Amino acid sequence: MYCTQCGVGLESSDRFCRQCGHRTSVDAPPRPVSHSLTRDMRNKKIAGVCAGFARYLEVDVVLVRVLWLALALCTGVGFIAYIVGWIVMPKEWLPAAAAEYAHQAS
Repeated sequence: MYCTQCGVGLESSDRFCRQCGHRTSVDAPPRPVSHSLTRDMRNKKIAGVCAGFARYLEVDVVLVRVLWLALALCTGVGFIAYIVGWIVMPKEWLPAAAAEYAHQAS
């Protein structure tokens, strides 16, 4: 096994590269399924547009909401963009079993 960052040879049980410190895939948590840009209906406040963008960009939803509100109040473009996102972005509903599992995990 080789480090994907610097190319140094690693043992099969190494969790970090001894040269650069980059994390290997040994004992790493499973990577989340990549999400497409959809409205998040579980974490929504109004329509789920900000929650969908936050999940897609893998950032905190509060940060996206604050930036979106600042953009809306300062330029007015945020209001139009939110409405367009509301119309264009498809909803993402989790099946009941997955929603229950996500609720128990948190």
